[in-house]
Amino acid sequence: MNLETEILGIKLKSPFIIGSGPLNYNAEGMIRSYQNGAGAVVTKTIRDNAAENPYPHIAYSNKDTLVNAEKWADLPGEQWVEKEIPKAKEKGVIVIGSIGHTPREVKNWTAKVDQAGADMIELVSYSKDTMIDMVKQAKKLTDKPVLVKVSPNWNSPVKTALKALETGGDGITAIDSVGPVLRIDIEKEKPLLGSERGYGWLSGSAIKPIALRYVADIASKTEKPVVGIGGVTTAKDAVEMLMAGAGAVGICSAPMIRGIQYIDKLNNDLDKLLKKLGYNSVKDVSKVALKNLYEKEIKNKLSFQFEKGKCIKCNRCIEVCSYQAREFKGDDLKLDTNKCHYCGLCATVCPTDALTMVDL
Repeated sequence: MNLETEILGIKLKSPFIIGSGPLNYNAEGMIRSYQNGAGAVVTKTIRDNAAENPYPHIAYSNKDTLVNAEKWADLPGEQWVEKEIPKAKEKGVIVIGSIGHTPREVKNWTAKVDQAGADMIELVSYSKDTMIDMVKQAKKLTDKPVLVKVSPNWNSPVKTALKALETGGDGITAIDSVGPVLRIDIEKEKPLLGSERGYGWLSGSAIKPIALRYVADIASKTEKPVVGIGGVTTAKDAVEMLMAGAGAVGICSAPMIRGIQYIDKLNNDLDKLLKKLGYNSVKDVSKVALKNLYEKEIKNKLSFQFEKGKCIKCNRCIEVCSYQAREFKGDDLKLDTNKCHYCGLCATVCPTDALTMVDL
């Protein structure tokens, strides 16, 4: 399958965009990401002053999840526009220039990032109160598409995203990392991170449900493109993000944890999965789930179906049943309908889809 897609007139060879972060620390990093299968890369966020990070500032939290106290770009802005972006563009990389976090910094860097060769601009702010002015400023200084990165830590992020689009933003990136959060090293009795109070930001698989919610909310209210980022670790995660309304899929934590070559695996897995699901292109799957988001709660009970041939007798469906409604009798999985509350958990933990459920 051809995994090409298009965002705001820019053709991408793959729907996977490497979000702003350590992998794109300079031109070398951006080129490496692109050559390993990314459709585009986002620079680290360019500001007036280079960041000085605490040590340590990134830690593995749990499965496919990170906590980090990393700040914006630790290279000077002038180096990005004079060397790093042009060098990446010489190698054919699709570059999205990340700029933050104030209107003044947008004024200082937008034209320079544009002239350095960036294909798009992405605006980043820790405060929703500054984002609208940042969009207004950027649109005065560039004809390149402007993406607005939404933070789940804002009040009313969906409302702010839509207002940013009305102000002139061309698309949305949703979402930024979640926080502040805290992890403790119980052996050392201190935080995992060297930041003030050990606080950081959560990224990776733990935040995927949050990201999906915001992508769906925004995509259902605008025709402008959404780049969905947050917790995408597998091809299945990517399809979920596309179905929720994304036109392209951002990744960062997964290739950091699993290695840069993991981008190519994601492309191959996505190709196979889309074919299996009956889709002919990335565009075909985008937004297909939006029409099925429920307006009201479902009140009908579930019907369970069990296929003996798929069952591996792992007993997960029995272990997770709080109501003790399931048991095996020989090879048959039995359900006590007087005890069952039809929560559905048993079917969702089945590793082989031997147990499935149908909404009656």
